[in-house]
Amino acid sequence: MAMPGDGPYVAVVGPSDPDPECYALAMEVGRLLAEHGVTVVCGGLGGVMEAASLGASGAGGQVLGILPGRDRGDANPFLTLAVATGLGEIRNGLVVRASDAVVSVGGSWGTLSEVALAQRLGLPVVSLQGWSVVNQDGGSVVGPITASSAAEAVEVALGGAEQRRARP
Repeated sequence: MAMPGDGPYVAVVGPSDPDPECYALAMEVGRLLAEHGVTVVCGGLGGVMEAASLGASGAGGQVLGILPGRDRGDANPFLTLAVATGLGEIRNGLVVRASDAVVSVGGSWGTLSEVALAQRLGLPVVSLQGWSVVNQDGGSVVGPITASSAAEAVEVALGGAEQRRARP
């Protein structure tokens, strides 16, 4: 029998102060992930985290928020489960480690840290209006896959997450 949360876990990361377009994209990503039976993982606070949580919970999905502080009361109201870590920004590593893929919506320094950790771990990373990284010569770096829409970001992330979960 399948248990809740048996499907892929996909982190949705991004700034805590996104513009309205970025907020709407994160909400759509959360909704689409939930419609595919994915558990959404996020940092549990506001901004992109809240938008993805709102989208996922509105579609009946599960949302795990890994909070930087010690108080679960700081969590956005759309989480299914909030884990208060007391780790500050170090919790970004837990968000990434708990996930099978990462969708980055927009960009901030915290978002960049999550993208870098996910890349380092070999997780599939999809960037939607987010960071692009170049080498010291300004050339391309193999890194996040750029998506042009929420639907494309979810499709790429799900494909990568399923491939990762299928490895022995």
